[in-house]
Amino acid sequence: MLRFNKQNTIYAVAFFLVIWCCHSWATPFFTRVPFVPGLKPEVLTLATNAYNNAKSLGIGNKDVLTIVDYSLPSTARRLWVIDMNTQQVLFNTHVAHGSGSGSNFATKFSNQHGSRMSSLGLFLTAATYDGNYGRSLNLIGLEDNFNSNAEARRIVFHKAHYVSESIIKQIGRLGRSFGCLALNHKVADQVMHAIKEGSLVFCYYPDAKWLAESKFL
Repeated sequence: MLRFNKQNTIYAVAFFLVIWCCHSWATPFFTRVPFVPGLKPEVLTLATNAYNNAKSLGIGNKDVLTIVDYSLPSTARRLWVIDMNTQQVLFNTHVAHGSGSGSNFATKFSNQHGSRMSSLGLFLTAATYDGNYGRSLNLIGLEDNFNSNAEARRIVFHKAHYVSESIIKQIGRLGRSFGCLALNHKVADQVMHAIKEGSLVFCYYPDAKWLAESKFL
């Protein structure tokens, strides 16, 4: 029978420390956000999984995640910007979808030129620039067949006059873009400044093909 004298105790502690260190080194530190007001738990789980998987591949240099839930109507504040370190919601605001995707609800999505549809999947933010809508933010699509043509299609974040509560009151929904993520002019610059140059953007809809084929889910 093993006697736990002082020397054996030291050996046992050392052994368990080695095992713990090896396990910690081999196990990635995944970020989990337990709850975000207004955001469906299943969407939050998918978004954080995509964020962690991208980070494990060395994609993204900011600990900020933007989530867009296209299963919600345009009248809902369906965009969230989350600080993944503090787990605080930095912004929760309206975002318009492409005119080809639907009216108040977006139901169709595309990666094709000329479709005027929004795209699904994970994007990486690039630099801002001054365009037809003022300050705008370039996006890089990270998913083949779903959003990889984002740059060529000029799918970007930009501000728009048709994204506001007053427009919702007038026509019962937001206006629509040509596929871009259009924001209210009062918050657009702040949002783009917070997420530019290396953060991840997750655009969700319960599309069976994308959910089955995405390399980040």
